[in-house]
Amino acid sequence: MVKRIPKGPKFVSYFWPIIEVLKMLGGSARPAEVREQLVRTLNISEDAQADTLPSGLPRFDNQVAWARFYLSKAGIIDSSARGVWTLTEKGRALEQLNHQEAVELCYAIHKQFHADRDPEPIAVTEESEMVAPQVAGTIGNENYQEQLIGLLRNLPPSGFERFCQRLLRESGFQEVTVTGRSGDGGIDGLGILQVTPLVTFKVLFQCKRYAGAVTPSQVRDFRGAMQGRADKGIIITTGSFTSDSKREAVRDGVPPIELVDGDKLVTMVEQLELGLNPIKSFKVDQAFFDEFKS
Repeated sequence: MVKRIPKGPKFVSYFWPIIEVLKMLGGSARPAEVREQLVRTLNISEDAQADTLPSGLPRFDNQVAWARFYLSKAGIIDSSARGVWTLTEKGRALEQLNHQEAVELCYAIHKQFHADRDPEPIAVTEESEMVAPQVAGTIGNENYQEQLIGLLRNLPPSGFERFCQRLLRESGFQEVTVTGRSGDGGIDGLGILQVTPLVTFKVLFQCKRYAGAVTPSQVRDFRGAMQGRADKGIIITTGSFTSDSKREAVRDGVPPIELVDGDKLVTMVEQLELGLNPIKSFKVDQAFFDEFKS
């Protein structure tokens, strides 16, 4: 009798595409690069990208994050380098991973990971509807990036606007003002960016404090509100942008709009060390001590 393999959770279908994308990109890539290539390769629709979990997180992004989590636990990819997913030797050696093999790998990792943690682990299909953990941490144990995004999403609207004001000031903008007016087309503030002593740009910005994906129509609405009032625009969100939103932001013949998603926001906060205290760590150099053994 042929053993029947369960269909498995949706994220299992992304195992091999993620590996293929990383191979295509030279063996390593940033998460956003992997996401964009998956969208193109798998023809992920705008509706699918905008679909959210009850928590508000984009379902597609969460599924990809779960796939990354399991592939990391399987030793196929390594995401320990800051912000980079890298194929391990095991991952580079893989020539294929069909659906049956992916499902078997998923259930084996799930069983192994939960064996010593949960007396009654939840089903993997239910787990996939939860927010995916960071690989560096464990389920229920946030790392600082998750904690940072969580804090920003829980700020009151005015508080997040003031945070963005501080972020832009620290990034070199001058005369940054939060307007805080409703009915202003979504414009939350303005600032001046001096590129050279002779060249300055007036920039309007919008702050979106949520977990979902910003749609192309929202980008167009913001551009319409800033028309004739500024040289550039910036949309800052703790969520993400769909592929069409990114294309709309750089469309020819209209004022350009810079997009700052949750990942880029975390990177900027790290670089500026805003509300983050760096921790110095040490690693033992075994070779140094080897010379004293004889």
